[in-house]
Amino acid sequence: MINIKDLCDYIIVKSAEAGSELSNLKMQKLAYYADAWHLAFYNEKLIDENFQAWIHGPVSRQIYDRFLATKSLYSEITISDCSSDFDESRIASKKAHIDSVLEAYGKFTGAQLEEMTHREEPWIKAREGYRSTQRCEAQLDNDVIRDYYKQRLA
Repeated sequence: MINIKDLCDYIIVKSAEAGSELSNLKMQKLAYYADAWHLAFYNEKLIDENFQAWIHGPVSRQIYDRFLATKSLYSEITISDCSSDFDESRIASKKAHIDSVLEAYGKFTGAQLEEMTHREEPWIKAREGYRSTQRCEAQLDNDVIRDYYKQRLA
């Protein structure tokens, strides 16, 4: 398992290298999909953080808190937002997996990724009983995430 801070920094670096726009919203969804697909492929979490079922889709509270003082949901995140102590070697064993997720999902905007998560069972189930505009911090169930994405592999 890797630290979500390192995943976040790696996504920032890879997006900058690709010349791809990265918003706070898109960062959240890319981190979610990296973790979700890791659960599906390897039956274990990629990161040391769980996601909550917020209005705009799955959200990591740690990523949200990291950028709270300087970024809105739609603010651009650039290489200058990468942690100065980021060491890519801490995620070396997971890079191929993360890269494949970024290749598949990186072409989408944050809004498109949000829309995708809104149609998927893990977020829908976690928000059961909540109105679409109601604040919700219910955690997405990792077993539901794993099973949902595993089914998509078949």
